[in-house]
This record gives sequence, C-alpha cells and structure tokens, in this order.
Amino acid sequence: MREMHDLGSVLDHVGREGSLDGTVVQGVDLSESEHVVTSVTCRGTTFLGCGLGPGALAHVIATGGIAFPDLDGLPFEPYRPRLYAQGELLHGWDPDTAGSFDERALDSRIHRWSSLTPPGRNPEVLDALARRLHDHAIDDALGEHLDDHPEVVAVMGGHSVLRTDAEYRTVAELGRAMAREGWYVATGGGPGAMEAANLGAWLSPRDDDALDEALALLSVEPDFHRADGYLAAGLDVLRRFDDGADSLAVPTWFYGHEPTNQFATSVAKYFANSIREDGLLAIATRGVVFAPGAAGTLQEVFQDATQNHYEVFGVVSPMVFLDTEFWTRTLPAEPLLRTLAGERAYADLVGCVDGADAAMAFLRYHPPVTRAR
Repeated sequence: MREMHDLGSVLDHVGREGSLDGTVVQGVDLSESEHVVTSVTCRGTTFLGCGLGPGALAHVIATGGIAFPDLDGLPFEPYRPRLYAQGELLHGWDPDTAGSFDERALDSRIHRWSSLTPPGRNPEVLDALARRLHDHAIDDALGEHLDDHPEVVAVMGGHSVLRTDAEYRTVAELGRAMAREGWYVATGGGPGAMEAANLGAWLSPRDDDALDEALALLSVEPDFHRADGYLAAGLDVLRRFDDGADSLAVPTWFYGHEPTNQFATSVAKYFANSIREDGLLAIATRGVVFAPGAAGTLQEVFQDATQNHYEVFGVVSPMVFLDTEFWTRTLPAEPLLRTLAGERAYADLVGCVDGADAAMAFLRYHPPVTRAR
C-alpha cells in the first residue's frame, strides 16, 4: 500500500491517480484541504491521526475508508511517520539553562507518562492503544529506513560501562571499524557499550586521533546516572565533531531512566522492550557482537541464538563474544551456546575474541548464511 506522510504527497497522488483508494495517509493535516478528500474515492484508505473536517470524515467513511483519530494529551506522536532524529528526544533540555534532563527533556516526559501505570498493571485502554500505535509506527518507519541500509551489524553490551573504561574504547574502536567497512551499526541505544559503538560509528569519517579527543571530552562525566553532566559532555563531542556518520539506536522507555545515547543519527525508541530486543536482533543480519554485560545482555545472547537455532528469518548470522575471559569464565555463555548449537549451521558462526581487530576479522571471514525456508 502506498503511504503518504505530507500534504504534497497526497496532492501529487490525487492528481496522478484520481483517487486515494488503497493508500495510507499518516499524520497529515487535511483540515484546510477538505475538497481534496471529498473530490475522490477512499475505498480501502486508512487515515492515521490526520486532521479531517466533519465533511471529509463523513466522505471517507461513506466511500469505504477508515480513520483513526488523533489522541489528545500525549507527550508523543502515536502515528509518527519517521524515526526520531538525533537529539530530538533531548528537546526541551538545555545544559545552559535552568531545569534538569529529568524535568525538561522529551525523553523524560515520555518516560514519566509511561510510568503512570504501575509495574505489573495493564495500562488504561486508550493508553495501551497509544503505546501500540506508536510502536507499530516505529516498526513501520524502521522498515522503510532499513531499505537504504541492507547490512546491519549490532553491538550489545552492558549499560554500566563507564566512558573512562578500557572496554568503552574497545567497543568504540569496533563501531568505527564496522562503519568504515560499510556496515550499518545498530545498538540498543543506551549508555555504556551501546553508546561507545554509536560514538565509534559517528567518528568513522575522522582520523583515528578524533577518538582520543572525544574520550577526553567525555571523561568529564563518565557515569550516565549524573545525566546533566553526562549529556553536556556528549554535546561537547558533537559540537567538536559535527559531521559524523550515520548509525542506529533502538532503545526503550522500559529502561527510561537511561538517557538515549546521543551519537546515533536515527533512533527507533519503543515502549515494549520485548518487541525492541527481538526486533533489533532480527535486523542485524550481518552479525551481532556481544560485549560484556549482565542479565539484559545475556538475555539478548539467547534471543539471538534462538533466531539462529530455528533459522527464524531464513538468515543465520554470526555471533561474536568480545572478551574471552568474561564470556568463557566470568559469565560462561559461550561454552553453553556451543553445546546448544551442536551440529547446526550457526555453530561455525560463533566466535570468542579479544579486541576490535579480532572481532572485525571474525565478522569478515564468517559472513551470514542465507537458508532456504
């Protein structure tokens, strides 16, 4: 179905096709263009959160279309037609003016709204619908976005890694190398190892010395729990290096106390963490690298393994464990995964390495395998 996200596209389509039949019109204010809608048929047309006057709405229904109304009083757009842009979720917060990130930023306001429903309780019907509509819109926008990025490689890892840790530098070097390889770097969009990978991708067009300078700027506040100083340091890096490369973040308001990392240029943020995690692993067909982490990262390891084990998407992708000591002794997931894999196709695509260069070498020499379904 043809999707349209602005008035110009609607006018062009009507002029060319003479109808709106079988299209989706998303988030377009048509209240001043009622004649455009009423002059054509709308058989099978879906209007999502569009401005429609009474006459246009009656015409849509009478000619076989359907309209989902806008939902008032929300701090987000449930029908948004595109991913969040870099910095968009920080809107309302400025480190040079009064008010903290927790009070002012759009990111925080959305998290506060979602937290009105106590843990373990179902949201009110309209709130639940708003969340589902939003996450569906993000799914749709992400699918369109990835049409231009066929080789996605994901980096998973702990949010507690400090910007001053050696592990942070290693993951940043890896993100930089992946982007230079021509792969599209995606992460869970939070702090720690996730931020490091997006930072590396952002700096990939620069000389290697840029990473040293960026890490020095970030060291002013290495811990995301002090969000205002942490984000201000990130802004200093973005001002110093303002022409970085594209990458993707896929965070969630389920972990809403974590600020969305600043170095991804496109952000697919979800309310439902389960959809976010499974979806991020599903799009990473070029491979997934697991930096050290805790329960969340371990969960992602076996979610990815399940996709490979049952060849859910028809692609078996490499899985790289970064830090041999951690993944074979501290949290020995790699030996368990090898036992699980047995003789299956993905057994040969599991690697355990140390350092960014070794991770890149494994990924280069172990491309994904497409399986007939």
